[in-house]
Amino acid sequence: MSYEIAKAQLLRRGVTLEDIAEIVYSLQKAYHADLTMEQCVDSVKAVLQKREVQYTLYTGIALDEMAERKLLPEPLQAIMEADEPLYGVDETMALGITSVFGMIGLTSFGYLDKVKPKIIGKLNGKGERIHVYLDDLVAGLAAAASARIAHKSDSANCYFTT
Repeated sequence: MSYEIAKAQLLRRGVTLEDIAEIVYSLQKAYHADLTMEQCVDSVKAVLQKREVQYTLYTGIALDEMAERKLLPEPLQAIMEADEPLYGVDETMALGITSVFGMIGLTSFGYLDKVKPKIIGKLNGKGERIHVYLDDLVAGLAAAASARIAHKSDSANCYFTT
């Protein structure tokens, strides 16, 4: 049930699972010659199944929507409207998503936050909607789903001996 709510909230804000999977694919295709978009979508779904990820999405999306309705107290309202560069709470929340799959998720998130490819860049653009949190949360989802694929790879070396 919570997965469906999170997916619906993303869709309501203009983000599909396929949008996120495209970013996952671009991050992992160089390492997995046989990677498919279906595998990337499945990885995004798996990350979105985690309750802590859902709660982070609910919180970030609610804050974005409250800012659009001018319901936040000052100075937070002004900070959100300006998408203040030194306001790092949005990145901090997204890092909670990336940490689910380790350091590779963190480094991928840093790259995505800097480059802002595809849907992340669209969300980050100035418009009538406020996506202070959502652009980073989508980057966090993509980074975690990408890291999940990297961790599940059959080509990952195993250094354990029996």
